[in-house]
Amino acid sequence: MIKVLLADDHTLVRDGLRHILRSASGFDIAGEAWDAVTTIALVRNNDANVLVLDLSMPGRNGIELIKQIKDEKPSLRILVLTMHAEQQYAVRAFKAGASGYLTKESASTELVGAVTKVASGGVYISLSMAERFAQNLNEPVDALPHHKLSDREFDIFRRIVAGQSITEIANELCLSVKTVSTHKTRILEKMEMPNENALVRYAMRNKLIDDEDDL
Repeated sequence: MIKVLLADDHTLVRDGLRHILRSASGFDIAGEAWDAVTTIALVRNNDANVLVLDLSMPGRNGIELIKQIKDEKPSLRILVLTMHAEQQYAVRAFKAGASGYLTKESASTELVGAVTKVASGGVYISLSMAERFAQNLNEPVDALPHHKLSDREFDIFRRIVAGQSITEIANELCLSVKTVSTHKTRILEKMEMPNENALVRYAMRNKLIDDEDDL
């Protein structure tokens, strides 16, 4: 029996994941969480095999959350489940310690196989993401301006171009408005962009904004 933890801030998403896994055989849903704080508590209080983790929950940068979880529970396998199909998110997630990366649009058909693969010690990436990796094999490292950003900066960049205000970002990531403003300034400097509108245009041009962004 594979013991699974579910962490997503949307109740309907957790309900759907739970239904998919319970409809298959061999899975035990050992607990659920809805933000960074409850996710850490869930991980600490359960000896599970796999954590299915939404990359964009309130309270913490998703990449930083993966790093903390792997520090505290190195044996816990993490399957990232996210709306973000951008390659940089997947690369950063794997470097942080994730064992799998699955887009939510693929969950209905790939979740069972992904959790099984990750639980057995393997690495899983959704078919759509695998195609993106293959198409960009010859792309130079740090070829684009957003590749220069740190994990925290990249997360704030994505939230800015998705339309969130500095105050909203600060509240969701439990940071001060001043800290987020400082990050925004550094993002503009690193990417050599004059203002926020230029960031949005850049994100649209490089397909860094999902059709239905879910942050």
